[in-house]
Amino acid sequence: MSSPAEAIREQLMASSPEFQRLREEHARLSSQLEQLTSKHFLTDQEQMEEVRLKKLKLRIKDQMEMLVQKARVA
Repeated sequence: MSSPAEAIREQLMASSPEFQRLREEHARLSSQLEQLTSKHFLTDQEQMEEVRLKKLKLRIKDQMEMLVQKARVA
């Protein structure tokens, strides 16, 4: 059984283009981050890119959570 927040996320995935876009972007960033972290050694540039990707992912996750909270109140 899914939690109320999960149910709201599913509803937003079905009805909100903005939430869908954020979810796709989050998945894309996750994929890029996985490619970087699979390396045994990261250059300085790659380390900076890793930090940048993590920050972007977190920002997008926060935006998605704001949409969930708005839907919960509505």
